[in-house]
Amino acid sequence: MKPIKLVPWIVMAVLLVVSLGVASRGRSGPPTDAQRVSRITSEVRCPTCKGLSAAESDAPPARAIRDEVLRRVQAGETDGEIRGYLVSRYGKEILLKPEAKGVATLVWALPVVAVVGAIGGLVLVFRRWRPARSSGEISDDDQALVEKALQP
Repeated sequence: MKPIKLVPWIVMAVLLVVSLGVASRGRSGPPTDAQRVSRITSEVRCPTCKGLSAAESDAPPARAIRDEVLRRVQAGETDGEIRGYLVSRYGKEILLKPEAKGVATLVWALPVVAVVGAIGGLVLVFRRWRPARSSGEISDDDQALVEKALQP
């Protein structure tokens, strides 16, 4: 590939990376109490509902969790302290995201390893896979077949 053809691709890649970086930062400044409550309760499972977070559920236990989280946020506790309290009260099953410790690390690491391995395998296969090249010489048998096919 000629260098001049690479320039637009490089410029496009740089613009993509910069725009993703700017977009991912979002708004600056500390989150409000309501934003913190929403973030924490969206990471906590509703004790009575299947598959819903405490932020999504309208069940009384979920409302109680939201109220408790709001009270603790207003009291100045950190997100980690609040999660720790909820885990001590309801158990580790209350968290929607497993902790990245011990065996739970495999939950996060195995998909990444699988994707990287699959991409690496595809790269190896495509590098080795090339169409068979002929030597450029035609054998006598092939020449005879072509002449026979061209005769009326």
